[in-house]
Amino acid sequence: MKAQDVLPRETLRLALSAIHNEEVARRAALDDAAVETVLRKQTKMRRESIEAFDKGDRPELAAKERAELAFLEAYLPQQLGADQIRPIVLRVLAELGEIGPKDQGKVMQKVMAELRGRAEGGTVSAVVGAVLKERAQA
Repeated sequence: MKAQDVLPRETLRLALSAIHNEEVARRAALDDAAVETVLRKQTKMRRESIEAFDKGDRPELAAKERAELAFLEAYLPQQLGADQIRPIVLRVLAELGEIGPKDQGKVMQKVMAELRGRAEGGTVSAVVGAVLKERAQA
């Protein structure tokens, strides 16, 4: 705040406000996992805004949202990539046995329970879908 750096100051204020609102809604102080969940919701909101601003031809607003997103992501644990998720998906498929592409929901449920907070649902879904498709073709 003393440096008069507007972007980090405003982004932090919004994040702290979201955390405070969640505490008020729950009527209790948040633990670290709940704070992480709130911050993930904030990053998801930024991604959706970036997409909307890009579609609406508003590059200056999209750039601001990208900067805020980068700032918030610095406070979150690093997300796993598709190459790191794939072995976990293969192990879960081995545990579940014979499963086809129509059983993606069952696989997703087990994988997301294991990867809670370490990977985005969209990335996991893409990996699960690709692995199930490969198995169906084999």
